[in-house]
Amino acid sequence: MQSNQLQAFVTVAKYSSFSRASEQLFLTQSAISKRIAALEIALKCKLFDRVGHHIMLTEAGNQLLPRAQDLLHRMTDCQRAISNLSGKVDGKLSLGTSHHIGIHHLPAILKKYTQAYPEVELDLHFMESELICNAVSQGEIELGIATLPSTPTENLVLSEIWNDPLIFVCGAEHPLGKSCSISIEQLAQYPAILPPQESTTYKILHALFTENQLTLNTRIATNNLETIKMMVSINLGWSLLPTTMHSNLLTKLVVNKIKLMRKLGIINHKERSLSNASSTLIAQICADNRGHFTHNGVVNR
Repeated sequence: MQSNQLQAFVTVAKYSSFSRASEQLFLTQSAISKRIAALEIALKCKLFDRVGHHIMLTEAGNQLLPRAQDLLHRMTDCQRAISNLSGKVDGKLSLGTSHHIGIHHLPAILKKYTQAYPEVELDLHFMESELICNAVSQGEIELGIATLPSTPTENLVLSEIWNDPLIFVCGAEHPLGKSCSISIEQLAQYPAILPPQESTTYKILHALFTENQLTLNTRIATNNLETIKMMVSINLGWSLLPTTMHSNLLTKLVVNKIKLMRKLGIINHKERSLSNASSTLIAQICADNRGHFTHNGVVNR
């Protein structure tokens, strides 16, 4: 049983597809099939059932999957720990971030980092913050820079870097925009355009409405903040957006003097070693934001 066989098995299981696995691992589909066949011979059992065009794990496959994932994570962690002994800042750094943070916070950071450490291969993934947490947890990426979840996650280290103030907004011709100040009850009378329910922004707003015994009426849900901004600007509904997205296309709403905020920061796995490349990036971000950095709730100054 070899590590490349286990990697092929885990990847096929993830995508339920030999062709997708071959694309992800930059191998031919024949090479993937041979690795799976060799693993099945070594284990003396069938790992996948092929029903038409669908690939499903057998009972043996379901038993192997979490163990194979754990073995691969341990091997990666071991390689990383040994590599760190050299003191070199190089190799691949797999980093996940949201489009919002990628636009408003990371450009200067990544420019400075890549200039200082040109031997680091930056593998950047843009995804929703909730998916970033899952990807770090599953070992698919080493580091995340995202909106931090409102509740702690057992196997993740959450390090707060930036406060991200949120504002209520509507379009210039929206009825709500005609008042200098409105109540949350007035806000509840109109439909909203918001991120999906699993997003931190939605959860913050939902908690506020629940606290005031009000129902949140979502007309449209999308995870793209620029799309939300556009739809708000043409008066399809109100929304809650980061202050950095405010423009002359939007009208800021003052709602009962309510101030809401998200926390943005770094996400890494609690039980896995960080590469030198990752540790150096974290150190740079923290140094550039000294006085704001919070590690699991403790401010570092």
